[in-house]
Amino acid sequence: MNPSLWLAFVLATAVLAIIPGPIVTLVIANSLNQGTRAGVANVMGTVLGNVVLFLIGGLGMAWVLTALSNWFDVLRLAGAIYLIYLGIKSWRSKGQGLEDQEATKPGKSLFLQGVVVAITNPKTIIFYAAFFPQFMDPSLSAPGQLFVLSVTFLFVAAFLDTTYAFLAGRLRPYLLGARRAAIRNKITGVLLVVTGVALAITKRS
Repeated sequence: MNPSLWLAFVLATAVLAIIPGPIVTLVIANSLNQGTRAGVANVMGTVLGNVVLFLIGGLGMAWVLTALSNWFDVLRLAGAIYLIYLGIKSWRSKGQGLEDQEATKPGKSLFLQGVVVAITNPKTIIFYAAFFPQFMDPSLSAPGQLFVLSVTFLFVAAFLDTTYAFLAGRLRPYLLGARRAAIRNKITGVLLVVTGVALAITKRS
């Protein structure tokens, strides 16, 4: 792997990962409602979802990536509907106290949320198919470079998403009490719905 290209890829990945999207919104919402561990469970799920997509590409199954790319709108709408559903669910949930809210959703459910949002996020597919080749050296082995870039992407994205989870979780002590919990649920619900709507109206560039 060309060191200069790799460093450029790390910077580009960091910039893209910092920009709030469906995954970041989900992580922040659950971290605010249930703590840092809930957000981290989401992050672990998104890592698995991305690994699945990267394995498909890494194994040379280009036709699968092409098919997924052709289903861009279906995946986009599926992800949007799921986020809107989670947002409405959060909005309608009762204002539980902080100590009660922490155990309302099992880790497995939060993990699966992350998997679903990652797999239905069309940006990941386009990112892998179109963005990765720009940082590959034609004179070097393509599979080896794809592996390095994929692992790098996973680590950078997971680190930054976990940072979001930690920061959002740190805000929870200021959201104690049933009344504030109700407000918190409304805020996270709006964030998820707005992100879902934004994803729904996104067009392929």
